[in-house]
Parts: sequence; structure tokens; C-alpha cells
Amino acid sequence: MSVAAASPVLVRSDRVLLILSGMFALCAGLAHFGGWNSVLAFVVAAAAVAVLAALVGRSVDQLGDRFGAGATGVIQSALGNLPELFICLFSLRAGLIDVVRAALVGSILANLLLVLGLAFMVGGLRHGTQQLGSNRARTITVLMLLSVTAMSIPSVAYWIHTPAAKHEDALSIVVSVLLLGLFALFLPVSLRREPNELQVAGSHEQPRWPVWLALGMLAAAGVLAAFVSEWFVAALKPAMDALKVSEAFAGLVVVAIAGNAVENFVGIQLAARGQSRYAFSVVLNSPLQISLVLAPLLVLIAQATGLAALTLVFSPMLVVALLLAVVLAAFISFDGESTWLEGATLVVLYGIIAASFWWG
Repeated sequence: MSVAAASPVLVRSDRVLLILSGMFALCAGLAHFGGWNSVLAFVVAAAAVAVLAALVGRSVDQLGDRFGAGATGVIQSALGNLPELFICLFSLRAGLIDVVRAALVGSILANLLLVLGLAFMVGGLRHGTQQLGSNRARTITVLMLLSVTAMSIPSVAYWIHTPAAKHEDALSIVVSVLLLGLFALFLPVSLRREPNELQVAGSHEQPRWPVWLALGMLAAAGVLAAFVSEWFVAALKPAMDALKVSEAFAGLVVVAIAGNAVENFVGIQLAARGQSRYAFSVVLNSPLQISLVLAPLLVLIAQATGLAALTLVFSPMLVVALLLAVVLAAFISFDGESTWLEGATLVVLYGIIAASFWWG
């Protein structure tokens, strides 16, 4: 008898997550249509986005290793970024371009500094020095560094007033198409199994849900995330005005953390279990897909539909913070190990960068 057949399909934690997802989505809808206080409506919508992201993560986790560990990781990162895609699209429709730019950079920073730092702290305090070396993790790190550098080129061209500065829309489109092409080249590599993956996969809990249920939950969570993201964005501007929060801080911190709840939870959980190599790969997969897929896709959608004039020209502070975070992540990965103190340093650095954007 298979494990899926012998085990209950929905355990207590599954039922709790489903109840919370429905409850928060319902409350977010009531807040949106019922004219609740703007700050309360925003908090409820943000919580709903985070819980739905967790449901996406649980559904992908229950797909298990049926499609291969690499494919499952790619699916998890792609669908984990789904709420943020919706939030950015609705923000573009509302004209909140600075929020979108800050959210794209903030999502990368949150993963490379906050989530990675917390994973190092939790794993280091529980298991000591953690080993990070793996071919896939190092490949992801190199691609992360290259893709972020490519994202920065339009900004540099704009700052130093090169002839390309007058054509930032066209340059952003070219860069976006090339980054998507790079992701297409990387995809077969990311799906390839490593020699030790069977041993790693064997240490995970076996999936309890049948494939149809996992895919059905993914579809339901995706539909709900689309509605909740619209309500989240509708409450965002009034909440920023009430709390006197800048668009840059809202995008860099609030939207980025709410939209990346899956990676925030999964990466730290894996590190706590002592699976540092797998945690490192999961945490880095999300910002890699943001730089190679999400940001370029948003630029192309914005240009094609006329939602807003979104380009890859970011403020100098955003680009400097982004490059520093990627260089630090690359340095740690090539060192091959991490300690809890390195993790604490990354978290503190994230706090300093976030504070610097409080005023805009």
C-alpha cells in the first residue's frame, strides 16, 4: 500500500491552513466591500496574501518528488511568486510604479538578506556551522549575480546620461527579452537531478495528497490570490497615507515580505531541520526567478498593455543595495559554509537598508 493511501489525506495542519485561507480571504473581501478602516483593511488583506502563499507552498510540497526535485523547486518558486505578480499588476494599474520597482528589488533583498539570514541563524544555532556547497546552489548564485548586473545596466545608462538614456523603454524591453531567454536556457539545467538528490528527497515527508488534490488546491489558491491581491492594492494607498509610509518603503518591505511568504517559511523551516543545502537553494531560487522572469515579464506586460511606463531604471540606492546583497550572498556561497553570526549580520543589514527607505 502506498504512503499516500495509508496516510490521511488532510492532517490537522492542512485543515487549519485551509480554514485560515478561507477566513482571511473572506475578511479581506468584507473589508474591501464593507468600507472598513483603511489600515485594518490593508492588514487583513496582507495577512490573506501571506496565508494564501503558504497554501500554495503546501500544495507544491504535496506534489512531492513526482516531477523530480528540480522541477518541484522551480514550480514552488514560480507559484510562490504568483501573489506578488498579481500585486504588481494591480499596482501598475493603480499607477503605483514606485511601489512596483521597490517591491521587485525588495523581494530580492528580503530573500538574500532577511530570509537567508534567518535561515543561517536558526540552522546555525540548532546545528552549528552549516555546509552550503552544491553545484546547483553555486550555479544559481552565479546566475543571480549576472542577472542582477544585467538588470542594473539600464539604470547605469540613465544615471551617466549615455545616448541610451533617451531610450530607456526600448533598452528595458531588450534587456527583459534577453533575461527571459537566459531563464529558458537555465531551465533544463535546473531540472536536472544531482547525484545526491535521491538521498535528500528521501529525508522529506512523503506526500499525502493525490496529484489531483494538490493541483486543485493550487488552482483555487491562485484564483483567490488574484482577488485578494486586488483588494490588497486597493487598501495600500489609503493605508500608506494614514500611516505616512513612503511608496518606496511600502514596496521594499511590506509588499515584498507579504508576497514572498512561501520562501520565508520554507527556507527557514528547512534550515531548522538541518537541510542547509536544500534551504539555500530554495531561498535563492525565488530571487533568481524575480530577476530572470518576474521583473522582465512585468516590463513587457506594462509596455504591451499600456498599464504604466514601467522600465528597469531604478533609483541609485535601490541598485546599490541590490548589488551589495547579491555580492554578499555569492561570497557566502562560495565560502561553502555559514554560521549563525553571518546570518545575524545579514538580518541587521536588511534592517538598516529598510530603515534607510522609511522616508522615501
